[in-house]
Amino acid sequence: MSVTNIHEDPDALIRSDDPEHPANLICELCRDFYKLGWVTGTGGGISIRHGDHVYLAPSGVQKERIHPSHIFVLPFQQTAVPKPGSKRDFLRIPSQKGLKESACTPLFWNAFTMRDARACIHTHSQHAVMLTLLHPADAQGNATFRISHQEMIKGIRIGGTGKTLSYLDTLEIPIIENTPDEEDLTEGMSRAMERYPDAGAVLVRRHGVYVWGGSWEQAKTQAECLDYLFEIAVKMRLAGMPLVGGDAAA
Repeated sequence: MSVTNIHEDPDALIRSDDPEHPANLICELCRDFYKLGWVTGTGGGISIRHGDHVYLAPSGVQKERIHPSHIFVLPFQQTAVPKPGSKRDFLRIPSQKGLKESACTPLFWNAFTMRDARACIHTHSQHAVMLTLLHPADAQGNATFRISHQEMIKGIRIGGTGKTLSYLDTLEIPIIENTPDEEDLTEGMSRAMERYPDAGAVLVRRHGVYVWGGSWEQAKTQAECLDYLFEIAVKMRLAGMPLVGGDAAA
């Protein structure tokens, strides 16, 4: 479709019979994530980068009831990289009054620009939250989750978009501190991604997790594998079992 037609009819960006069109896919995935308990109470979300366009779920909408007409569409090439409080360029804004783009927008852009991701998922999984509570920060304020010798590690990619890890690899995911406003997590997430370039996700204490991938399939697969690992890690911790090899101090 030409740029002219998009300007004449922005809704053409979200109209498609293809179930894997980003506007349709975001709605389906949000329903699936709702059933998993990942995006209850309007929290959490997903963004998909499709060519030069970024499709974004709205903020404050029941995720299991999202419709393609609720989707925001932004050009990937923004006048300025999205930051907390910054003005964004839009190709399509929903006509329904009261809708705002996801507060996660600048955090999604971290994944798009720093890892060349094509999709980023944010969940409020209880497994992720509980795991962060069991991993306090050290004296320098740093915290990570590390686990090895688990089959599901093989579903995680180096940096979120590289080759998959092996059973013998140790998975390490940074944990950053929460902030009252979601957008203010942007800088902390960026610093964590710089410090841990091999990590395919960032955990947020008392909040949830951000996971990305080179495609929506990769992002979804890794979100599912990580949630499994978060759950088993919590159970292992509470049972007094080491998470890495045989090191009881891990």
